[in-house]
Amino acid sequence: MYVAHLSLQDFRSYATAEVAFEPGVTAFVGPNGHGKTNLVEAIGYAATHGSHRAATDAPLVRQGAPRAIVRVGVVKDDRKALIELEINPGRANRARLNRSPVPRPREILGMVRTVLFAPEDLALVKGDPGERRRFMDELLTTRAPRFAAVRSDYERVLKQRNALLKSAAAHRRSPGPEVIATLDVWDSHLARTGSELLAARLELVAALRPLVAKAYAALAPSSGAADLSYKSSLGDAELSTDRAQLADALLVGVAEARKQELERGVSLVGPHRDELVLRLGDLPARGYASHGESWSFALGLRLAAFDLLRDDGDDPVLILDDVFAELDAGRRSRLAEMVAPAEQVLITAAVPADVPAELTGASYSVSDGQVTRD
Repeated sequence: MYVAHLSLQDFRSYATAEVAFEPGVTAFVGPNGHGKTNLVEAIGYAATHGSHRAATDAPLVRQGAPRAIVRVGVVKDDRKALIELEINPGRANRARLNRSPVPRPREILGMVRTVLFAPEDLALVKGDPGERRRFMDELLTTRAPRFAAVRSDYERVLKQRNALLKSAAAHRRSPGPEVIATLDVWDSHLARTGSELLAARLELVAALRPLVAKAYAALAPSSGAADLSYKSSLGDAELSTDRAQLADALLVGVAEARKQELERGVSLVGPHRDELVLRLGDLPARGYASHGESWSFALGLRLAAFDLLRDDGDDPVLILDDVFAELDAGRRSRLAEMVAPAEQVLITAAVPADVPAELTGASYSVSDGQVTRD
């Protein structure tokens, strides 16, 4: 799979932009703040329907414009497809596939698959557990787009359940039978949707572990071994990936936590409270890894995701946003050798010297919002 064309209208700093691509390496080179990252961010948005730099869609629309439009032409096995997303902050986004409207944007998830690494990914190692949960869930959705619906269902259940708990806590008295009966219903919904998400995460971590260890060892051979583990809010006992067993375990967990949940007004058990634990040697990476080790670990997570998606059948588009400037010469060269065989690699860099010699291909200059083929 590769991106053949990108067309933007009122996206970030671009009133309009048109960029043609080829398989292999494409580099966007220019000063910081001139629009390089906006281009690859748009491609990432077409793949995930989210931005790696913004939590909401509003910053993606050019100031003064009512909406933004991202069109991405992709080629897979000699078949072409045109994906179009209309970004409408405060309203429902719209999507088209080959110029025909689709009922819901998530129905085109999977038409283009990307793995994007950016400086913001240091939060995967140094940030809060929510960053690592999002990493897992976005990768699940990239591999199997149906998980967009699973995630949406779980978040809806969690929101309703939390609203009920918050209301009960605000009254500061024992909840009546109607509240308990309603809470029982939401408990069963949480167990059903949560077990599907939890099982998928457990399977994902098992698949990622050897790939992360391999990628990190290749990037930083003199550091300790990288490892992953999944820490569940259900406790330290080893969990099965059987959905029915996990649903039963979640029901037991929320029952045991009910008194505390009613006092605090929030759900304390479920995948939303879980953690992906990263370790270097015998120590947790968060708080102990150096800046260079953290950078390499974050890169290792993304490279492992790339390998996992490649094993599913085809290469995703690999996007490296301002990566090489942060690496020493050895890690820069090793990373370049690792990614060079990918079907398509998109790179952003402030100066040409930041693009390793091993990654030759098309190059664009980006300055003041103008994109020019070199």
